[in-house]
Amino acid sequence: MLAIGVDPTGALVLSQVILSFGIPFALVPLVLLTRRRDIMGALVNRRATTSLAVVVAALIIALNAFLLYETLLV
Repeated sequence: MLAIGVDPTGALVLSQVILSFGIPFALVPLVLLTRRRDIMGALVNRRATTSLAVVVAALIIALNAFLLYETLLV
């Protein structure tokens, strides 16, 4: 992309924004699967761990949504 005159910083930021689309598709199933005893067995997350993971995942997803808004719509 640099050979065709694209700004390197802008290209890097855009690539990271595109990669951020995949984060919810990894975090949400991870939280959902690690709280299920039938899948995890003895390694299942406790309620406190799952609650904290939900809060952190929601915060990360919200920050990524803000990043997408700021980058693509403003």
